[in-house]
Amino acid sequence: MVLQKARDMYRLQKQAKQAKKELKNIHIEAEHRGVSVVVDGEQRVVSIDIASDVPREQIPEFLKDALNRAMGKAQIVAAEKMQGVMGELGLGGQQ
Repeated sequence: MVLQKARDMYRLQKQAKQAKKELKNIHIEAEHRGVSVVVDGEQRVVSIDIASDVPREQIPEFLKDALNRAMGKAQIVAAEKMQGVMGELGLGGQQ
């Protein structure tokens, strides 16, 4: 029984590592008024693009909004990706 639990935990740990690796390759883009941000599934910034016609004084506000949108989308993607692993642990998918 203990050996089986250890095998299950090892398998789930391996699945979680694989899911995390896959998240690095998922890119999520969000845009706000000429400021475009791309983050990966681990919520790391991949790129930022600011259109030349964006007023300089509004860049911080637009950048903040684009980043928040991208991070929110990335959280959803990561949660969906990890849901399968967590479900096997008995932590996800409960109603």
